[in-house]
Amino acid sequence: MPYHIAIDARIISSSTGRYVERLIYYLEKIDKLNKYTILVRKKDRAFYKPTNKNFSIKIADYDNYSIDEQTKFLKFLNKLDADLVHFCMPQQPIFYKKPHVTTIHDLTLLKTYNSDKNWLIYKIKQNIGKFVFRKVCKTNSQIFVVSKYTARDLREFTPHCDGKMTLTYESADPLPKNIKLKKYNLDFSDYILYVGQQSDYKNIKRLGDAHQKLIKKFPNLGLVLVGKVNKAAQKNKQYFEKNNYKNIIFTDFVEDSERDWLYKNAKAYIFPSLMEGFGLPGLEAMLYETPVVSSKATCLPEVYQEAAYYFNPFDTHDIKNKIEDVLTNKKLRSKLIHNSKKLLKKYSWEKMAKQTQKEYIKAIENSKKEKIIEIK
Repeated sequence: MPYHIAIDARIISSSTGRYVERLIYYLEKIDKLNKYTILVRKKDRAFYKPTNKNFSIKIADYDNYSIDEQTKFLKFLNKLDADLVHFCMPQQPIFYKKPHVTTIHDLTLLKTYNSDKNWLIYKIKQNIGKFVFRKVCKTNSQIFVVSKYTARDLREFTPHCDGKMTLTYESADPLPKNIKLKKYNLDFSDYILYVGQQSDYKNIKRLGDAHQKLIKKFPNLGLVLVGKVNKAAQKNKQYFEKNNYKNIIFTDFVEDSERDWLYKNAKAYIFPSLMEGFGLPGLEAMLYETPVVSSKATCLPEVYQEAAYYFNPFDTHDIKNKIEDVLTNKKLRSKLIHNSKKLLKKYSWEKMAKQTQKEYIKAIENSKKEKIIEIK
């Protein structure tokens, strides 16, 4: 008998939403039997369009970590009466009692503070977040993690996740044939690249500091920062302007075809982060044979292995020196590109989806067995 599985995809258009979008895309390909209801925000109604007749969309317009999420979304899910709900982030109605599983990408929310936020409000939300994470680990049938680092981090945070975690690495899909890229106009031909959010833990200020040391030797080298210029990015921009930094571009939002052109034409992709759960942009850069120079913090050496060149993210001189090595050493560049091609073959979104779907069925069937035992 087909099961009804609901996927909470309210984050599908966010930076972490790539995980959700790829999960659904491959579930559509591998599961022609079970019924799936994809829950999205109203603004994302057209973001995802099902191609498998067993998949449908429902609007679940409830803010993360809100009272509505704990009350109205709970009522919504109870009425939906799915055999299983997959929450793709920890935010969820903590009193939902029917079978459910959750993906935890990292514990960044619990371990960092972003200076663009009100300190008191952030700390209150952080403490609420800690309670939610513990509750999630206790009540969920299964916890999906995207790296061994996140699994270790979560195990240290709470014992409730022991025996429940499944490692499902993320991936970067092979490039389609004859891909068409849209050129992004720049004032310089050579540049290093960063793509993503710019919260404090992303360490963008130190990347800017290192870049300014680099342009003493490479005066025409740009630093291109791709991503929406929100409050966090604005703070970095103000810091660079205050210090009269040169050759730094904030693109704001760009189309995927422009972003990918920037990946393809960059001299190197730089990942300066102090904390990550996986680090998908580095793999995306590798698709375009762009060498990756990365922080050696948290999960990044686990994910990138021998396909990246690592630096101490707290040391701007080391950041600068490692980028310079990749810019000037042809043998090193070739080695990194060669290793990245091998690395990309190790990761697969389809494998991730198959692992996830297998755990769905196991969780549902275990729940049904437990009900039978209770009746007896």
